[in-house]
Amino acid sequence: MKLFERYPVSLTNSLTGKKEIFKAITPGFVGMYVCGPTVYNDVHLGNVRTFLTFDIVARYFRFLGYKVRYVRNITDVGHLENDADAGEDKIAKKARLEQLEPMEVVKYYTEGFHEVMRQFNILPPSIEPSATGHILEQINITQNLLDKGLAYVSNGSVYFNVRKYNQTHHYGILSGRNIEELMESGRDLENQDEKREKIDFALWKKASPYHIMRWPSPWGDGFPGWHIECTVMSTKYLGETFDIHGGGMDLKFPHHECEIAQGTAATGKPPVNYWLHSNMLTVNGQKMSKSLGNSFLPRELFAGTHPLLDKGYGPMAVRFFMLQSHYSSTLDFSNEALQAAEKGYKKLINALGLIKKMEAGPAPGKAETSAEFVRLSRDCYQTMSDDFNTAKTLAVLFEMAARINDLKSGNTKLTELDGTAFAEFKETYIGFMEAVLGLQEEKEQNDGTLKGTIDLLIDLRKKARTDKNFALSDKIRDDLKKLGIQVKDGKDGEMTYSFE
Repeated sequence: MKLFERYPVSLTNSLTGKKEIFKAITPGFVGMYVCGPTVYNDVHLGNVRTFLTFDIVARYFRFLGYKVRYVRNITDVGHLENDADAGEDKIAKKARLEQLEPMEVVKYYTEGFHEVMRQFNILPPSIEPSATGHILEQINITQNLLDKGLAYVSNGSVYFNVRKYNQTHHYGILSGRNIEELMESGRDLENQDEKREKIDFALWKKASPYHIMRWPSPWGDGFPGWHIECTVMSTKYLGETFDIHGGGMDLKFPHHECEIAQGTAATGKPPVNYWLHSNMLTVNGQKMSKSLGNSFLPRELFAGTHPLLDKGYGPMAVRFFMLQSHYSSTLDFSNEALQAAEKGYKKLINALGLIKKMEAGPAPGKAETSAEFVRLSRDCYQTMSDDFNTAKTLAVLFEMAARINDLKSGNTKLTELDGTAFAEFKETYIGFMEAVLGLQEEKEQNDGTLKGTIDLLIDLRKKARTDKNFALSDKIRDDLKKLGIQVKDGKDGEMTYSFE
């Protein structure tokens, strides 16, 4: 039996608000689309949480044996100020202010985004299309919606007719919003006189004379609206209806709501079976925001240069911190939480190093002990298959780490374990740590200079003990402990160390 048949995944579908057992459209295959970055600025930590969430989702499906096609786009046009239908394209604005070509801006920030993803060990998607690479398709789908009478041209721009769509479908099905309330509360925009209704949204925007990024279309020179790009790229690479669409909670309305309307109107089919949304980061109980001065860039976090930080934290410690909370929950960011996460991460990484060196013999072992190790292995799958619950999965891994330390100390003998049970336990711990959760040793822990320095101090401590200079021996041990390095004394004078 394949792993994905043995451990079916349940997930909370944002469309229904209910937990459902995942059923792939094509058996053994998962098509997943996630809204990628708008490349006009540095990626901040809130963005990282979203992309980490769907990195975990893709990793786990692959670990279960699914073939995954993960599409994550690059928005390099059409994202207007305040995410509205008015104002200047953010990338074009950045290019004008810095006297650059728009594609210079795109290239710079795309490379920066990719570097941050690498630092956090977030794997690249299967396909990473860009909006500017799919202009023709966006024009074609806009014409399709015009031909069906679900869009209209106004002053060289094209708008989606929400009221007409709502006559046969439910606009607001994802966010739970009522169209009449939206009509009353919609913002008055500078181009409002172009629209028939406040809630209509742009499929194609007429370019003003000063607008840099522009393409010819049947309605004049212009550029695509923000929402249409995702509909085009997701359906091109995943089909008219695909398995999973993800993004941050802030995209649920209007972006994803508009995607549903466009996709359904264009094809007559619901575009996505399961919608998943990751929640936001808060800082000391407050929403993370540039205006509040509590929005972190990854480099500020690593260096500890942000005024709200006591010290710097490595990417893996931060990754571990984010995994401690379910993706749909708000996660509060604080020095205390990061410090606790750093310690917890090091405990699991130390156990990972230990288990890799252990092998069990062919002895049948004790049934009760073997059963406990097997239970823990299977609990990992059960918790992760429960809506990708990384928090509960980490709790199981801590239990497994405690058993690994028992094996190292001799409190539990390897001979007490059935060889098959131990092999399953070892494979599960390593697999979930590395392949599923993407946790690996921080670079500084692998640094040869650091290792050589610690080994030198260990040798000095061994000599001090041989010379019965216990004061010096204790001082070396205590000083290393202050630096987060735990020295352990074993039999026959053997000394090992681990990072706390």
